[in-house]
Amino acid sequence: MASGPGTPSYRTMAFGMIGLCLMLQPPLAIAQDYTPSFRPAELKGPYRGEPNEVMVLGTPHLSGLPDSFTPASLEPLLDRLAAWKPTAIATEDLSGLQCDSLRRYPARYAETVETYCPDPGKAGAATGLSVPAANAEAERQLANWPDAPDPAQRRRLAAVFLAAGEPGSALVQWLRLPVDQRKAGDGLTDELVAILEKARTRRNETDLIAAVLAARLGLERLFSVDDHSADTPEPSDPEERKANGEAIMAAWDNPATQARRAQSEQLNARLAETDGLLDLYRAYNAPEAAMLTYRSDFGAAFADPSPQGFGRQYLGYWETRNLRMVANIRDVLGRYPGTRMLTIVGASHKGYYEAYLHQLHDVKLISTDIVLR
Repeated sequence: MASGPGTPSYRTMAFGMIGLCLMLQPPLAIAQDYTPSFRPAELKGPYRGEPNEVMVLGTPHLSGLPDSFTPASLEPLLDRLAAWKPTAIATEDLSGLQCDSLRRYPARYAETVETYCPDPGKAGAATGLSVPAANAEAERQLANWPDAPDPAQRRRLAAVFLAAGEPGSALVQWLRLPVDQRKAGDGLTDELVAILEKARTRRNETDLIAAVLAARLGLERLFSVDDHSADTPEPSDPEERKANGEAIMAAWDNPATQARRAQSEQLNARLAETDGLLDLYRAYNAPEAAMLTYRSDFGAAFADPSPQGFGRQYLGYWETRNLRMVANIRDVLGRYPGTRMLTIVGASHKGYYEAYLHQLHDVKLISTDIVLR
């Protein structure tokens, strides 16, 4: 058939048919079929030197455990963790530097700062150091740290860590002092001493597990790797706030959540028993726990049908936070190759931590089974 003005050519008809076929494809079918050929998890190292080893300990927040929990019940766990001999310990705390940054944007982060950031003002006044300056001073001191620092040096470094917004590391220095040297002086005022003494008994996994373990192992500090830079204020519209809350609560109302709740109740009821706390940690770190958490929480939110996508917003926040937390861990490992790191984090983070860490070339994951069994 001849072609001419107003008559489609064979090429035009062919392109039209291709376009029609593409339109009839299921949405995103081509994108969904794509798998990148570059897989970092299959390119593990290092080629020289000691590997970076990371063990992720999922933990309950100790402040939420019933009164039957006592700090003494942590001893079997501490003994097992110490036997693994980590050379660095990371905690679910915001760094002083991130808190300093968030304070500069109160319109978005005022609630985050109030909830998660200790006030370094008193220590800053006592030492004459801003948060950035105190962080730089702590790094300078540690770079020149003697093998056998005297008590005055430890008190000074504790004060600097408090000014840096790193109270967990300050507590490590405090615990490494002989009991008769835990007193004011060298930058530590009576008020700062009271803060450190209070931390010794606070029901908090940083104070009761990480700092105690670091002091027992002869480490000088902790690494704060939490991240809340993805936080946003609640919607100002009360109706939107209500709809958001109802959507997430509806998503969480599912059999997996009921199973997790029943498990927690059973484990908490046995905390006073000899291995009660260890059994709790074994359950929270079991291989199947991550998927149960996903089905209960983040996966359920992902399936939220609200037209506003409230569940997807929540999931986006959660993934972003975990990615940034893992990036903070990788930063430490990059600065100190050959580190054996214990990272202590809320149990809901564990699956995401391990999945993201596994993708990194220079990270070897270690199962908690070797210390919790």
